[in-house]
Amino acid sequence: MNEKLENALFEARPYLEYYEDVEKLVRDIWDKAADEGEFLTLLEEEIKKASEPFKTDLRILLQKFGEL
Repeated sequence: MNEKLENALFEARPYLEYYEDVEKLVRDIWDKAADEGEFLTLLEEEIKKASEPFKTDLRILLQKFGEL
């Protein structure tokens, strides 16, 4: 697993309502993605499809990922 993703999950954890679900989803996306750019694209597509409050959790993770 990419260290950047691990750090983003760690940083976002206190703010996520559905941490386990977010972790599973982003790990699945990471495994499918060829590179970081594709990961971000796939994650943004999932955010568009998600409903609240899961959508907010994904946005928080995306923000933490971008800060690293």
